[in-house]
Amino acid sequence: MAFSSHDDDEVLSEMNVTPLVDVMLVLLVVFIVTAPLMTNAVHVNLPKTGAVAPPETKEPMVVSVDADGAYFIGKKEYSFEDLEQALVQAHDENPDQAVQLQADEGVEYGTVAKAMAALERSGIQKVAVLTQQ
Repeated sequence: MAFSSHDDDEVLSEMNVTPLVDVMLVLLVVFIVTAPLMTNAVHVNLPKTGAVAPPETKEPMVVSVDADGAYFIGKKEYSFEDLEQALVQAHDENPDQAVQLQADEGVEYGTVAKAMAALERSGIQKVAVLTQQ
């Protein structure tokens, strides 16, 4: 559509967006209708079975190092040598044993590194180091 200005012979033109909107709405409707048909899911009637108990989940073992450098499993205190033996025994009883390691922020790094080395030597693979947010 062309309009002429008041005193100039210059032509102003604007783009008509109505046909563009119409085409986009038609495409949107086509996609909405065809999208559910494009799934490749195979519908299967599954057989019914009796109730199955969920797998038993074990709580992870908590290994702690307090501010004095003492080692704990749960609330029981261990010397370093006894700690390593207890970790080996826990791994022998349950190879998938998970361990959470927590240490006081004031303890020396070497003390925590010894606990981490004992965990590695015992064969425990699932270790989480706990921190405070």
